[in-house]
Amino acid sequence: MDEKKLNIILVEDDTNLGYLLEDFLLSRGVQVTLYRDGEEGLEGFRKNESFNFCIFDVMLPKLDGFSLAEKVKAIQPKIPIVFLTARAMKEDKMKGYTIGADDYITKPFDEDELWCKIVAISNRSDFVQAEPDNIYQVGAYEFDFENQSLTINNKVRRLTIREAEVLRMLCKAKNNVIRREQILTAIWGENDYFAGRSLDVFISKLRKYFADDSSVSIENVVKVGYILNC
Repeated sequence: MDEKKLNIILVEDDTNLGYLLEDFLLSRGVQVTLYRDGEEGLEGFRKNESFNFCIFDVMLPKLDGFSLAEKVKAIQPKIPIVFLTARAMKEDKMKGYTIGADDYITKPFDEDELWCKIVAISNRSDFVQAEPDNIYQVGAYEFDFENQSLTINNKVRRLTIREAEVLRMLCKAKNNVIRREQILTAIWGENDYFAGRSLDVFISKLRKYFADDSSVSIENVVKVGYILNC
C-alpha cells in the first residue's frame, strides 16, 4: 500500500487521546483531520470528498459513533471504518460490525497495533486505493463537484453546495435508482417532511439545469427514489 494515499477522518472527543492519535498518524506520513464530536465529524465528512478511511470513537457528544458511521456509510458505503471505544460488551461489538465496521478496538490499545490494522484494512480495500473522482460526465455536461460547476458548450453554471451534493449522489448511482431516504440522510441528516420538500426543490432545479441535453433526465421512481439517466 502507498501509505500516502490514506486520508483519515478521526473523530475523538478525548482531547489528549485525539491529539496523540493525530500526531501518531501524521508521523506515519498520512493525512488526518481531527474532529471533536459526531455532528462536527459528519459535517467535515460531507465537505471533504477525499476522506477514504474513518476512525470513530463510539461515545461521542451530539452524535454517537454508531449513528455517525451509519450516516457516513449512506454517503460512501465502501469506506473503511474502525471504532475505538471503552465499550467492550459483546452487544456493542456486534452492533459495530452490523453497521459495517472493519474493526472494533477497545481502549486502551497499542498505537502500533492500530497502525498494523489500518494498513491491513487499507491493503484489501479498493476504496482506499482508488483516487477520489470529482469530475463526472453527464451526457454532454461536465460536472465538477469540487468547483461546484456544471459545464456544457463552454457555458458554466455555478451550483450551490447542496445542489452539488445532491447531483454527486445521483452521478455515483448513474442509470441506477438511488433511494430518496439515502439522499436525505446523507445530505440533510434527517428523513422528514421538511427535508423531503427541500429535496424536491433541488431535484426540480437540477432538471432545469440539464435542459440543453435531452438525453439527460432525472427520473422519479414513485415512493422509492430517483434515477439519473444519461
